This record gives sequence, C-alpha cells and structure tokens, in this order.
Amino acid sequence: MASMNSVTAVGNANGGNIRSVFVYGSLLADDVVRALLRRVPQISPATLHGYHRFSVKGRVYPAILPVENKKITGRVFLDITAPEMDILDKFEDYEYERRLVDVSLLDSSDVLQAYTYVWATSGDPDLYGEWDFEAWKDSKMKDFLNMTVEFAEAQELPQSKPRVATYESYYKQNDANNITS
Repeated sequence: MASMNSVTAVGNANGGNIRSVFVYGSLLADDVVRALLRRVPQISPATLHGYHRFSVKGRVYPAILPVENKKITGRVFLDITAPEMDILDKFEDYEYERRLVDVSLLDSSDVLQAYTYVWATSGDPDLYGEWDFEAWKDSKMKDFLNMTVEFAEAQELPQSKPRVATYESYYKQNDANNITS
C-alpha cells in the first residue's frame, strides 16, 4: 500500500519554502508557464475531486468551483518557491482565490495538499459548460501566450498592470486590429 503524503510546504537548502500548486487551465501549457515563471517546475499529473472546470463568458481561461461528484484532471507543480507563488497570485488576480486542496497524484496513489485557484464568484452567471484545454490550445493559446509574455515583462516595471487589466487591454487591442485588418 502506498503512503499518504500531505505536505503543504517543505524547506529547501536555501531556507525558502517550496509549495505545490494544482493547475487546470492555461498553466497546463509549458510555454505559458515558462513565460510566467521563467522555468517549468517539476510536474506530476493529478486529479482534484469535488470540483468542476467551467468556461467563462468573455474569457479564454477557465474557472473552477466546488461541485459534488465531479473531478478535474490537471497537474501539480511540485516545487514552487515563495517568489513564484507571488507571481502566480498576481497572475490569477482578483478573479480567483487561492485555496488549499487535496489532490490525487496519478503517477502514484499519494494524496497531496496543494494550492489551487478557485473562481472568487461562486454564483457567477458567466460560468457555463466545460472548458476544453485542447480546443483552447488550438485556437486561443498563441494570443494568450503573447498576453502572458506582456504581463510577465510588465511585472518588472515599477507600475505594472494587474493580469485582468493586461488581459482586457491585450484582447481589446487585438480585436481592434482584427477589425481594421
């Protein structure tokens, strides 16, 4: 029988904390993760039970909320540092709340506590259906990656824009370019 693992943060050699984070949307794409964190952390495939992944009207990224008898397949970043956690918090912005959840690792039978980002508005009428990563990857990832690069570069500036403002500005600008092209 496999052991049950429920570590939320462990120390590293430099004295910093390393955290686990369950991702289920745009951060399933290594290119997006690399643009945001400047690396792709160690990853393990995982399932989050008791949640559903929704599409969000007017957005190209998903939202999750607790829903009985549902589950989400995603992956866990196993070695996120405190500075990287700050970047993820800024990236998820006010639309999400960071929560500690139990995830089942698919490459073992371990259960791991990890952070994840849950949609902040549980009764949001803009949530619908099921978000599809493969469809997103084919039709939306290129623009989303460009927006993420813009967001990550702006974080180095003294007065950077939050992610939602970057997202809305980027997509408004691209819509205007598509209309005039």
